Amino acid sequence: MPVHVGTSGWQYRDWRGPLYPHGLRQTEWLAFYAQHFSTVEVNNAFYRLPEAGVFRRWAENTPDGFVVAVKASRYLTHIRRLTDPAEPVQRLIERASALGPKLGPILLQLPPTLPARLTDLAATLSAFPPSIKVAVEFRHPSWYTEETAALLAEHDAAFCLADTPRIRTPDWRTASWGYLRMHEGRASPRPCYGRQALRSWAGRLAELFEPNEEVFVYFNNDTHACAVANARQFRRLSGGD
Repeated sequence: MPVHVGTSGWQYRDWRGPLYPHGLRQTEWLAFYAQHFSTVEVNNAFYRLPEAGVFRRWAENTPDGFVVAVKASRYLTHIRRLTDPAEPVQRLIERASALGPKLGPILLQLPPTLPARLTDLAATLSAFPPSIKVAVEFRHPSWYTEETAALLAEHDAAFCLADTPRIRTPDWRTASWGYLRMHEGRASPRPCYGRQALRSWAGRLAELFEPNEEVFVYFNNDTHACAVANARQFRRLSGGD
């Protein structure tokens, strides 16, 4: 099972030392990160969608085969709340396409206040080109229905598996590929994950996906550089890259 393991973002000051050498300029962090991980999830695109030139520079600063997952702008998911998705999806794709072959999945993280609206989700998924992988992270329990799973499967869109103390998501696989976000562990120091929790998730992925199916895993517990340590551990446990 090709498991691509990385972190949600790379621009964290407390990663100096645990990952980045002291004295390394921040403009060189991505290139250094890409020497240690094969993929990254661009989390800050959620707050402000970068211009195409920024995506292009990221592509230029990373090696061949590196994969960049992009979290969709909150304008689409939190402000428009999936209504009239064509224009924001088109703008996102036009800019992110500057990554070229390094463009990986697009993540739609829905707000916890957004209940199930299957018609709007269907329109949003249909707005993406078929060549683009789309993962959806639901945070309102009304989405966890057979109808939602069927809609995702129809578009080969991945149900985003999410590990958080607040919400227990179903162990669904709805696509020919997978997406997992690790938000917050309970080990010390918080929010790090312990080895048993990581081993459990590696086993669940192995049960859900075949050896030839791609799975993208991102650690969002950036405080204390937990994401860096846990991503390295999980890569060893899952046999990922």
